[in-house]
Amino acid sequence: MTTSTCTLLVLYYSRHGATQQLAQLIAQGIESVPGCEARIRTVPAVSTVCEASAPSVPEQGAPYVELSDLQECHGLALGSPTRFGNMASAMKYFWDGTAADWLAGSLVDKPACVFTSTGSLHGGQESTLLSMMLPLLHHGMIMIGLPYTHPELMRTQSGGSPYGATHWSGVDGKQVITEDSRRLSIALGKRLAETALKLHTA
Repeated sequence: MTTSTCTLLVLYYSRHGATQQLAQLIAQGIESVPGCEARIRTVPAVSTVCEASAPSVPEQGAPYVELSDLQECHGLALGSPTRFGNMASAMKYFWDGTAADWLAGSLVDKPACVFTSTGSLHGGQESTLLSMMLPLLHHGMIMIGLPYTHPELMRTQSGGSPYGATHWSGVDGKQVITEDSRRLSIALGKRLAETALKLHTA
């Protein structure tokens, strides 16, 4: 990362790939803004079995996030599938370990947005987005969402919210991302990048 580049961290957890697809669309929106780059990271799964462990490097997909990614980023897009109307335990576990960054103020005054995917259309999309906002607000981040100047918010039948980008992935996780959800995800990434760039160059 150079001082002239505005780096946005896109941090997600994905079990079947739907949230990962949203992360890639948000990264596309970020990188449509000159001077901005997306750094895509994920978190390892957690298990109720004490002996279970994940490899130190993921077998595929984005690398695991490190606390230095929080310190180095100029903004953050946070994504998780819903688990009973809440963020997944893997993402919650990561944020529970960020007390040192909270004390240091590593994320204070940096912009952030959230995104999610659900198995059912009304499966807790908005409550999951709100659950992800809570630790970010405690970290002093500036939350941004999607304004209703995006006409897709009024016509979507597949996901999308003023609180953040969403996708209805279906019970099997294979529902294709609709054009409305795609546009809103890219728009959210672009808005995050534009906001971070203004703050970074102020």
